[in-house]
This record gives sequence, C-alpha cells and structure tokens, in this order.
Amino acid sequence: MNLHNFLYGVYPYLAGTIFLIGSWVRFDHEQYTWKSDSSQLLSRKHMRLASNLFHVGIISIFFGHLVGLLTPHAFFLSLGVSDMTHQYIAIAAGSIFGTMCLIGGVMLWLRRMFNPRISSASRFSDKLILSWILVTLLLGLSTIPVSLGHAQHGNPGVMIALAEWAQSIVTFQPQPSLIAGVDTIFKVHLFFGMTVFLLFPFTRLVHVWSVPLAYLRRPYQIVRTKRPALSR
Repeated sequence: MNLHNFLYGVYPYLAGTIFLIGSWVRFDHEQYTWKSDSSQLLSRKHMRLASNLFHVGIISIFFGHLVGLLTPHAFFLSLGVSDMTHQYIAIAAGSIFGTMCLIGGVMLWLRRMFNPRISSASRFSDKLILSWILVTLLLGLSTIPVSLGHAQHGNPGVMIALAEWAQSIVTFQPQPSLIAGVDTIFKVHLFFGMTVFLLFPFTRLVHVWSVPLAYLRRPYQIVRTKRPALSR
C-alpha cells in the first residue's frame, strides 16, 4: 500500500475511530476534564469579539463541508443548482466564513500565546489544537484561489472528485484513487482536517459534544443584588 492510499483510504477510519472511542473513554473516565476551560475570567479584553468570530466561522465551515461534500451530486442538479453555481457558492461561503474564523482564531491564538496569565494557565494541548486548527484553516483558504481558477475555466472536476471521495469514505467503500489527481493543496488540507478529529479527544474540543442547547428553553433567572438594610 502506498502513502496516498493509506492517507486517503485508511487514515480517515483511523482518525474517526480515535475520535469516537477516545471521546467515549475520556467521558467515561475523566469527566472532570470534560470542559471548555474558558479563560475569560483571566482576561476579558476582546474575548467576546474573538470568540464569536471564531465560533460562528468554524461552525459554518463545518456544516458547509458536511453538506457540500456528503450531499449526492445528483441532488444539487435536481434542485437546478449547476456544478459551476455550486462551486461559486462554496467559494463565496468559504471566503466569508473562513475569513471570520481566521480573524477570530488569530485573536485567540495571540491571546493564548502572549498573554502571560492565559499562557501560563494553558496546557500544551490547548496551544497545539488552536495552532493546528489555524494551519488547517489557512490551508483551506489557500484552496480558494485554486478553486476559483478551476471555476473560471469551467472545470468543476476537483469539487466533484472530493465529494465523491468523501461519500466513498462514509459509505465504507473507500476510493482514494478518486482524488489521486487533485491539486496537492487540497490533499494537504484534507490530511490536516482529518487530524483535527484524531486530536479531538485529547483536547478541550470535547466540550463540543456537550453544547448547552437546553439553555435555549431554560426559564429566565432573575438575579438581584442583596443590599444591606438602611439603618433608620
């Protein structure tokens, strides 16, 4: 087996297995570490802006990839969305949300690396995963000019090949040969993206599993300041 077939035919399952089993083991044995470890109490400067940009951007990118790669090609065509329209939508959405995520991510990275209080309170895994996500994001943004060049030449072949490869992986019929001829930048981006899932159980990212959706329907809480009674 050559390296290409391993990385795009075996590695997705290796990363996915560690992602699922590792998350389960950590939840079962280390629940006290199952948290986001927010550093907002240590420094609130620009925290809300950076966090909102990063989270809105990365969530949008995740679901954009999920829908774009795993939706069968024929479904888009049945909706009247041509291959080129699909590609331009992906480029536009990736540019907008990728830039948002990059701005927020860089702000968070600078804060974690160079704010003395936050840096000293951070674990190695905190710095590693944020740095890895930013590199993955930069690689993803680097694919946009390449995709734009393909679109301008009326060539959606790479987009279709990537989608068919992703669908072959999730249906347990891996076909790494589908992306053998795509530009290297796409393949490097895929490797870094898959590795995020491999690293996931060992980092603060596990808090993603515990998104507090219940807060959306929780009754309001009224908090009043307790003041000492005025003496007469």
